[in-house]
Amino acid sequence: MKKSRLLSLLLSLVLMTGLLTTFASASSGSAILDEMDVNAKAAVLVDPDTNEILYEKNAHEKMYPASITKVMTCLLTLEAVDEGKLSLEQTVTAGAGIHTGIGSGASTADIKEGEQIRIIDLLYAALIPSANEACNVMAEAVAGDVASFVELMNQRAAELGMTDTHFANTHGYHDDNHYTSAYDVFLMCQQAMKHETFRTIVTTKSYDMPATNIHPEPRTVHSTNALISNWNVTGYLYSYATGIKTGHTNESGYCLAAAATKDDRSLISVVMGCEREPGTSGSKGRTDFSETIRMFEWGFDNFSTQTILDSTKRDIPEIEVTLGKGTNYVTLEPQGEITALLPNDVSTEDFQYNYTLNANTVEAPVEKGQVLGTITASFNDKEYGSLPLVASIGVEVDPLMYNLDRIQKFFSQLWVKILLVIILVVILLLIVRRLVFRGRRGGRRGGYSYSGRSHYSGRRRRR
Repeated sequence: MKKSRLLSLLLSLVLMTGLLTTFASASSGSAILDEMDVNAKAAVLVDPDTNEILYEKNAHEKMYPASITKVMTCLLTLEAVDEGKLSLEQTVTAGAGIHTGIGSGASTADIKEGEQIRIIDLLYAALIPSANEACNVMAEAVAGDVASFVELMNQRAAELGMTDTHFANTHGYHDDNHYTSAYDVFLMCQQAMKHETFRTIVTTKSYDMPATNIHPEPRTVHSTNALISNWNVTGYLYSYATGIKTGHTNESGYCLAAAATKDDRSLISVVMGCEREPGTSGSKGRTDFSETIRMFEWGFDNFSTQTILDSTKRDIPEIEVTLGKGTNYVTLEPQGEITALLPNDVSTEDFQYNYTLNANTVEAPVEKGQVLGTITASFNDKEYGSLPLVASIGVEVDPLMYNLDRIQKFFSQLWVKILLVIILVVILLLIVRRLVFRGRRGGRRGGYSYSGRSHYSGRRRRR
C-alpha cells in the first residue's frame, strides 16, 4: 500500500514537472515581448501601415467601447461627405431624435432640438468634447433617422472586418447589446485616420463653434484626450500624440484609442477596461493615459523594421537541370522582399525558412528569373510571408542531348512500344515461316527413289 502511494506521488510530481516545463517553454522567442504587460482588461498596439501587431492582450474579448463609438459615427459622416451626399459646410437642423439613447450625465455640447448647425461643427463637437447629441444629429443627416444610421454602422463594421462588434446606438452610452473588441476598435480607427479632416479634428486641443440660431454666442469646446490637451485631465501630455478618442462609462471603465507618430513611424494603440490606481482622484491615477504612453514608448524604442528575406538569401537548395549545356544544375534566389516590424532582440537569423520546389528537376532551356518554387519565412510558429524562388541564371539546351532525349522519349511511348512489338512479332513470324518452308522442301527431296542400276565391279564369290 505504501509503495502504491509512493508511486502515485512520484507520478504526480512527474506530471507537474512536465506541465511546468510546458508553461515555461511557452515563449514568444523575444524577451521584449514576454516582459511587456499592459494594465488594462484588453489592449492592442498596431502599426497601421503594415498591420503588424506589436502587442495584444485579450484583443478579441467582448468589451464596451463607450464614447470611442463616436469614431464610427464620424467615419460614416465623412464618407457621406466624400460621396457628395453632404458637405462639411452644410447646415442641418437638429431633429426630434437628438436625444435618442442618451441617459443622464452624458457628455454634451448643449446642442438643442431645432438648432441649425454645420456638419463640420458637429464633427468637432462629437470628437473633441465627446458630445452625444451631435452624433444623433449627424445620424439623421446621413440616414434620415437614428435607427437606419445604426444599421449602417453595423454594415460598415462588417465591411471593415470588425467581427467582434455590434452597435446599438451612435454615441456609446451604455447598452448591453453595444459592444466591440480592442482589435476591432483599431480597425475602425485605422480607417478613420485615413481622412485628413478626421486627423485634423482629433489633434485639436480646443475649437470655437460658431453662433447658431439657438446660441447667439460662439461656444468653445475642449478635447477630453489628455495626451493632446491639459483642459480636463493634466499630467499626461505626449508630444508625439496625434489623437484619437476617449471613452468612459461605469460598465466600460476607462478606454482610450490613441495614435502617435515618431521618427516617421506611426502606431495606433487601444486600451479598454482600465481602472484608476487605488486611492487616486482628479487627474492622478489615470491608467488609460499612462499605460498608453508607456505602450507607445515601448513600441517606438524596442521595435525596428528588418528585412526578413530578399534576393541576398543564400543556402537555398539547387535544382537539377536536365539537357543543359555546360551545367546540370541551377541556383535559386528569392524574388522580391519581405520586411517586418520586429522586436530588437529578434534577428533574421532566428527565422526558419521552408522551401517548396515545383519539381525535383527542370528541363533546359531555363530562363533567368523563371519561377521554380517558393520560400516561406516564419518565426516562433508565425508565418511572415512567402516569395517565389527563381532561377539565378539561364541555362541553354544542349542540342545533342536534346535530340537523344527526344529519340529516347519517342521510343518510350506506349504506342511506339506496341508498334515495335508488333513489328518484331511479324519479323519473327516471317523468319519462322521461311524456316518451315525450307524444311518442307528439303523433306520432299530426301523421299525420292533412285532408279539407276548399281554397278558393282567385284566378282561373286563361289559357293
